Amino acid sequence: MRELNLDRLRTLVTIADLGSFAEAARVLHLAAPTVSLHMADLEAQVGAPLLLRKRGEVRATGVGEALVERARRLLADADETLAMVQRQVQGLAGRVRLGASTGAIAHLLPQALEVLGQQHPDIDVQVAVLTSHDTMARLAGGTLDVGLVALPQSTTVQGVLVEPWRRDPVMAFVPAKWPAPTRATPHWLAGQPLILNDEGTSLSRLTGEWFALAGEQPTARIELNYNDAIKSLVAAGYGATLLPHEAAVATPPDPRIRMLALRPALWRPLGLACRAGALEKATQHVLDVLRQQRQV
Repeated sequence: MRELNLDRLRTLVTIADLGSFAEAARVLHLAAPTVSLHMADLEAQVGAPLLLRKRGEVRATGVGEALVERARRLLADADETLAMVQRQVQGLAGRVRLGASTGAIAHLLPQALEVLGQQHPDIDVQVAVLTSHDTMARLAGGTLDVGLVALPQSTTVQGVLVEPWRRDPVMAFVPAKWPAPTRATPHWLAGQPLILNDEGTSLSRLTGEWFALAGEQPTARIELNYNDAIKSLVAAGYGATLLPHEAAVATPPDPRIRMLALRPALWRPLGLACRAGALEKATQHVLDVLRQQRQV
């Protein structure tokens, strides 16, 4: 059997509600022969009469009433679906897939998502914890819409645009009970037990270069890729670490941790990435909110 046509179902429901082919044609802005054709086609498809004309009035048959009842639900679902899609096209609603590191998700995204929730409450941001490499790959593959990535990117990914977003200082996080200088140098830190990011991460590469410029190549006591876990180990006195400090974060640090500026200074730059070309309005709204947090 051919699929039911929504236009023909709408014609059936309108005739059943108004009790007249002529009135249905007027309301639907259709020619009278078109309304008759819709019904003839629908009855041929069903294989039974759907409407009875009696004494100038049109009524649904038993089969017609059953179909009208189901048609109302189908038409309501279709209208709701269309309205939902139109809201997405207009940027009033939608789903945006965003990739970022754990640090950005924990300390930078919440503020942006709060603003987005106030301005566009029906936009759903789905967040994935990803490395910068994976974020770029998924943007290129079309399974991600927005990404927060480390800069600079070693290679240009076709179809993905990256713009500077933030530039946060990297600080030394050390147990507060340790005797420590006012500023942490590569030589001093290299002599301490260290907790560093996993090898292969952008932050690991950044801090490794910082040590190497001073002729140091320290071995970490442990490597992790979860900044809050690293800070917990620092607070417990297990070692020192190097992590970005997002100036916008208002939460006071753990009193068991002391933050030291680095000498020479080190910065962790982040970029805002998205696919090239036309963007859905919901994605554009997310980018606009994130750009409000730009600090470069």
